[in-house]
Amino acid sequence: MIERRRGYGGHGLVRHLRSLHRYGIPVLVPLTLLAACSGGGGGAPSGKDTDGPTAGPGPDTASPAPVLDADPARLPGNRKAALDLIARVIADPGSFGPGVVRRSPYESGPATWPVLGADCVWRQEKPADDVLATLTRDFEVPAVKGKGPVRLSAVVTVHRTREDAQWEMAESLEETMRCPTQQLREGERIGSMVSAALLGGEATQTTSEDSLSEAGEYSSTELGGPHAYAWQQAQSLQFTVAATGKGAEGRTEKEVSDLVTQGLSTMLIRVESAVEKQS
Repeated sequence: MIERRRGYGGHGLVRHLRSLHRYGIPVLVPLTLLAACSGGGGGAPSGKDTDGPTAGPGPDTASPAPVLDADPARLPGNRKAALDLIARVIADPGSFGPGVVRRSPYESGPATWPVLGADCVWRQEKPADDVLATLTRDFEVPAVKGKGPVRLSAVVTVHRTREDAQWEMAESLEETMRCPTQQLREGERIGSMVSAALLGGEATQTTSEDSLSEAGEYSSTELGGPHAYAWQQAQSLQFTVAATGKGAEGRTEKEVSDLVTQGLSTMLIRVESAVEKQS
């Protein structure tokens, strides 16, 4: 699970969480509590269309100013330009640190992205209309004596507008409220998650306009569990970048989290380099 798509309710609680941001209060709450507050956890609210945008307010209009001084001429306006930018920005094995290798298959198909269904199961579907381009890559820290493999993923998505990217971030919160336990690929599950959200300028968050993170437990039929799980996503301008880490026997929570942080940080630096004004 490294990316979400709009499609469910809960905007009232999301607006409340975003309002806390405006007063410098970071959000850090167990997802089970969020689910209880929003009435989620088992499926889409009645009367909601699970395939399209919901009615209701958009992202918080008090969101911070862009952290990037972008050159408009360097911002992608079509699919070809978006794919070119993604190729320059998305993580490679070295982005996470030494010892990371490609997994097979390495890249997702260009016409799909992950979507969380009403049954809390992730599937590959057609990207939303507001997406110019998106790409996912999969990596691994190979198993060594006494330690299982760490599975890693990275994704970069280029939306048509900054507001579309902000929507993705806001709705990511809604989906974790709705599904505190989720099925990833066949035989893989995550749960017991704690979520944190910081807008740009809060605490030490100075690299993006908005950031989300989750930590929890990962289990699979192949690797057993529960093991450490970490996910981080950040938004700047019309771009979102995300990284995921799934641990195994002998791998610590810090080890998995550090890998995810390193991968995400590398991609954010590359985004800045790709679109900022040249002196």
